[in-house]
Amino acid sequence: FAAVLMFPMSLLGILYCPRGMSLDPVQVKELNVSPSPNGDSRASWEEEEVEEEEEDRLGIATKTKPVSVTDLSSPKPENAVTVAVSSRVLFRTELEQRVFEQKGVEEYLRYQIEHENEPFAPGPAFPFVKALETVNARLRELYPQSEELFDIVLVTYNHAHVGIRLINTINHHNLFIERFCMTGGSSPIGYLKAWQTNLYLSADADKVREALAEGIAAATMFMTEKLTEVSESQLRVAFDGDAVLFSDESERIFKAHGLDKFFQHEQDNEDTLLDHGPLKGFLEALGKLQKKFYAKGQRLDCPIRTYLVTARSAASSGIRALKTLRAWGLEIDEALFLAGAPKGPMLEKIRPHIYFDDQMFHVEGAAEMGTVAAHVPYGVAQKHNQPQKPGARK
Repeated sequence: FAAVLMFPMSLLGILYCPRGMSLDPVQVKELNVSPSPNGDSRASWEEEEVEEEEEDRLGIATKTKPVSVTDLSSPKPENAVTVAVSSRVLFRTELEQRVFEQKGVEEYLRYQIEHENEPFAPGPAFPFVKALETVNARLRELYPQSEELFDIVLVTYNHAHVGIRLINTINHHNLFIERFCMTGGSSPIGYLKAWQTNLYLSADADKVREALAEGIAAATMFMTEKLTEVSESQLRVAFDGDAVLFSDESERIFKAHGLDKFFQHEQDNEDTLLDHGPLKGFLEALGKLQKKFYAKGQRLDCPIRTYLVTARSAASSGIRALKTLRAWGLEIDEALFLAGAPKGPMLEKIRPHIYFDDQMFHVEGAAEMGTVAAHVPYGVAQKHNQPQKPGARK
């Protein structure tokens, strides 16, 4: 991801690059003081300030002012839960991608500059990012000085010229994204590690595999035609178990020896903890933020909810999974053991902002039901099932 340069309100500081994925600081829209629709001018603003000062002197309570975007600041990477998102999954860029593939980079850049005042439409990761910002707003209300927040970093392959359109789009959708990187086609992994990234979402499966190999939680997202409406007040994240939260140890037994041997292995090792999988750390990060709400008596009104949605059977193999989570000190709000039943219908009821699974079969099934599902290309299942586009038939 592009050089780690932060640019406040201009393109100054964006790293030049032809075409590549990366993380950069995106500027946010400045608030301009201008006459209001009812004709109020700067004078009326000054009168309000005088009134407020007088109310403060007399001890009269005034109404709380909303937090302005310009009052916010990004947390330090070591304190934040950093989510790096590719521009190709945050926004819909299929048309621009076709221009690049069919007409080349020069025509692509020309097209982007000509359309830089036209915002991109939201992509599959957009509701997830909006939900992260909703959680941040709640955290800031409870802990005004805390930096334990979600920090979103935009990652893009694009040339710096395209940065203007991306910034315009971010401002248009009222997103708070200050970090924005362009790598010009070089590997973004070094920048992800520097940001101490907790989760990386991309449309590029190769980059996702590269991130996973370096120990960074990552998943591939896909554009789907059908999208289920999701909550605007609560972030919902659903995880598969094996090869996502847990290692693929048990999955290997199943692939090599079949279901009966798998059941026997799990019963024999019921008290042996499973090793961690690639997204365990992200669940830990979510749990850490959840506990900040619990500490304020908001367990029942927590804006983060997590789900385990696994093909495991509860009686024959579920107990090992639950004991492992408990030993790790991790809480899952809801656990669904489906015993091999399709996951799509359950996910349709949960309506998560994102669901992580290591098998494309389940990703496709979820996508067909309107769930935004992300593929985690990790573990033995990848040798048996190459990733396909959701909706494709096996």
